[in-house]
Amino acid sequence: MPQAQTSELNLNEILRQVAREKDIDLERWIAALEDAMASAAKKQHRIKEPVRAHLDRETGRFDAFIVKKVVAEVEDPLAEWTVEEAQDHKDGAQVGDEIHLPIPTDGLGRIAAQSAKQVLYQRVREAERENIYNEYIDRVGEVLNGTVKRFERGDIVVDLGRTEAVVPRSEQARHERYSQGERIRAVIIEVHKQPKGPQIVLSRTDPRLLVKLFETEVPEIYDGTVVIKNAVRAPGERAKVAVYSRERDVDPVGACVGMKGSRVQSIIRELRGEKIDIIEYSDDLVTFAQSALAPAKITRVSVTHQGEVPHLDVIVEDEQLSLAIGKRGQNVRLASELIGARIDIKSESDVKDEVADALARMLQGAVGPAPGAAAVDLGTAPGITPELREQLEAAGLGTVDSLRERGREALLELPGLDEEAADGLLAWADEQAAQAAAEQSAGHAEIGQAFRKPEAASSMADEDFMAALSRAFQESEAQRATRDAGVAAATAEIEAAAAAEIEAAAAAAQEDEGPTAEAGEPAAAGAPGAEAVDEERGAAPDEPAQRGESDDAAAAVTVDDRD
Repeated sequence: MPQAQTSELNLNEILRQVAREKDIDLERWIAALEDAMASAAKKQHRIKEPVRAHLDRETGRFDAFIVKKVVAEVEDPLAEWTVEEAQDHKDGAQVGDEIHLPIPTDGLGRIAAQSAKQVLYQRVREAERENIYNEYIDRVGEVLNGTVKRFERGDIVVDLGRTEAVVPRSEQARHERYSQGERIRAVIIEVHKQPKGPQIVLSRTDPRLLVKLFETEVPEIYDGTVVIKNAVRAPGERAKVAVYSRERDVDPVGACVGMKGSRVQSIIRELRGEKIDIIEYSDDLVTFAQSALAPAKITRVSVTHQGEVPHLDVIVEDEQLSLAIGKRGQNVRLASELIGARIDIKSESDVKDEVADALARMLQGAVGPAPGAAAVDLGTAPGITPELREQLEAAGLGTVDSLRERGREALLELPGLDEEAADGLLAWADEQAAQAAAEQSAGHAEIGQAFRKPEAASSMADEDFMAALSRAFQESEAQRATRDAGVAAATAEIEAAAAAEIEAAAAAAQEDEGPTAEAGEPAAAGAPGAEAVDEERGAAPDEPAQRGESDDAAAAVTVDDRD
């Protein structure tokens, strides 16, 4: 008797210990044992009816019994009895009662024990998975640290200690590579109850990972002074984060960057070199769009649609176009996701081309359509019957241009059309084409004579067109003013140089005339003395030319050229 009591106490203690180790509630653990015992008894006695087991908490004894439910009308003979059948085993049985028929549990065989073991393991796994689900379901969006345990078909299985998690291939950055045993940090994106594989799904590409890293590194974000409005990523390449401050004295961008970039650099290292653009959020959509497209410089932003998804037209300089679009459209795509709007980027040259096209359409609308532009009815051709017209249209010969392009061979392939009719139809087509060309030429000639003001309801956006046209005129005037100023400066410089040369030549001539008068020539102070000297020097061809004559000649040439 004391030995039996010791065995019972040991069983109860073992149950409690296992429940603590597996972190499973004791009642649930006992229910799993009862299910395992019922399965073993059913396997041992080869019973098809429902079997249930019960553990006596005081004695530690398992009792197994077949369960029959009393019903008014039997639908399942294995699990149900009528009232008459139930009263044979229990007096006063009524509808809704359960009749328990005991079955022995002693001497269970190996097969029954194996069945009980499988059932017990299954119940334990279900309990553990439910505990994990309850523990992590409220932690979605939280960053976890783990160790790379193994790789399964491209997925990374991470050891979290008590359980495992998985990083699917779709949630991995393309440039990141991990080895077994390496530490990894990822964000929880899903917790499920599926029976196979790890039930915690992690991600290295989700924007929530970037947000959590900023909360870890930036105290102002952690305490709520700076708020992350939105964050978008092209994993491994570039990310954009919009932040704003709740206090006027706190710079949100500077707080996220840190001293000499220390805060953002630690996040960049964690993301393996991913570039991060930190942008200050603005309620003004245009200002926000200009900041979101950084580092490109934006010339003009206009909102063309203010519906559920706003539509923005962004104009940049030609040299800034590739920078605004980014590598494979990455910059504009991230900016569009960040501000929640559709963005169309155009260069200045494209806008000018659109303005020119719009002006051409306005001119065309002003003078009206060309007289010869109307389509020619094929039914007016000689010898054309309704049946033949249908055949021509079915063969792609329903217009004058198609008739002239396809030619005689295509017409002869049609049934019921002879050579004479084909030649007549081609001649008619040539005549119609010539007449249309003549009328179109006459219409173009009248453009300069009959110009009318376009209607107020234009087919294009008048405000945008006039703004762009005014801008083009202003640029043209600015370029013309710059060119005129350059020409005037060059002309003034040339005139100043010429005047300086003339003054130098005149000074040299005066120095030459002074010594000639002192040589003793009987001449007055004016030109006669100089003329006499010139005549006297000109009469002596063998005398070497003096320096004064050379300077006078150079001066004369300079003055003549200037005049």
